[in-house]
Amino acid sequence: MFDLERWQEIFETISKNKLRTFLTGLSVASGIFILIVLLGIGEGMRNGISSEFQNDAANILFIYTGATSKEYKGMNPGRRIVMKNEDYNHTVAANIDNLEYKSSVHRIWGGMVNYKKESGSYRVEGVYPDYQFLENADMINGRFINYTDYQKFEKVVVLGRKVKNDLFKNNEDPLGKYVQIKDINFKVIGVYTDPGGEREESRVFIPISTSQRVFSAGNNINYMSFTLQKEDNFEAALAASNKFSKELETYLKDKHTIAPDDNRAVSINNSLENAKRFYDLMDMIKFFFWGVGICTIIAGIVGVSNIMLIIVKERTREIGIRKALGAEPLSIILMVLHESIFVTTIAGFTGLIFSLALLEFVGPLIETQYIANPSVDFNVAVTTVVILVVAGALAGFFPAWRAARIKPIVALRDE
Repeated sequence: MFDLERWQEIFETISKNKLRTFLTGLSVASGIFILIVLLGIGEGMRNGISSEFQNDAANILFIYTGATSKEYKGMNPGRRIVMKNEDYNHTVAANIDNLEYKSSVHRIWGGMVNYKKESGSYRVEGVYPDYQFLENADMINGRFINYTDYQKFEKVVVLGRKVKNDLFKNNEDPLGKYVQIKDINFKVIGVYTDPGGEREESRVFIPISTSQRVFSAGNNINYMSFTLQKEDNFEAALAASNKFSKELETYLKDKHTIAPDDNRAVSINNSLENAKRFYDLMDMIKFFFWGVGICTIIAGIVGVSNIMLIIVKERTREIGIRKALGAEPLSIILMVLHESIFVTTIAGFTGLIFSLALLEFVGPLIETQYIANPSVDFNVAVTTVVILVVAGALAGFFPAWRAARIKPIVALRDE
């Protein structure tokens, strides 16, 4: 029930101690402000990391091979392991129902690309048609490689946007033109863009069948890349990805006579596993931010509690008179609690509003590689409101309890 006299007492006490109340409220507002800003930055870091993983397909796996590091079955260490087409074909056949996109890759080293008087050294790779989706490449002109190109060993090429801009000046349309890759003509059929930026757009793609035949690679491949079918949640996707990785690693080591514990000969880069590491790190950072913010709030609560103790001390005689006139202990407790909760809540909401305003107006202006759109969702805002109310109650409880225990005869003797 609204008690006008109680609120008049609260405002009268505050008006008598303006500076003290302001400094106490400032400490509480600062705590909430710091907490919300830190949580917003933590969310921005999570958004930034997520955007980094969006540069390629979300659950992509890259399989590489290197040199053996251990002797195994009479074979010396240092053997260079080279994957073959049959490794890729076996993997696809064994996991056909679980795979979403798939491609092996043959890389052409020192890929000099020429068009008329323009030339440049770019990353040239022979790939399957699915590689467009593995790399999240978007076509801005023409088309990507298709299975007809692969089956007919067509000499066609897809250029990254940077390659196109370097070789074709004055906005010349590259479609249908011929570029030379190591002095061999290839017809341009498309231009792509990549969310990874210029580094990813400094590549050109040709059919892997053509790459292996024209550049005398036989059936050698440099690496394989796969994505698995979508799962219901992240944990299920991670479990399926780890299972696939383990089975493929076991197959390759057995096929190429590699020691089971040789971790250098076969490497599998699992983007979901990498993402999990980053997200675990982000969770740790978030907990740290919560800890820093709450500790700052606690410092403000201690300040409020100390102020309320001083107020109780100053009003000891008044409290004694109230109790002598029949005031119940609960009414004394509520009198102190009301003032404590009021000061804490007003100060906390002030810090909350300023922090949310900062994130709303300044957050979108932050453009860094690993922080994107720092913000705090509604649930977190509700949580801070609960913290405010609890903080105000805690700050005033012990002084209120002390006030309620004052004996009237002792209070009346207080000077």
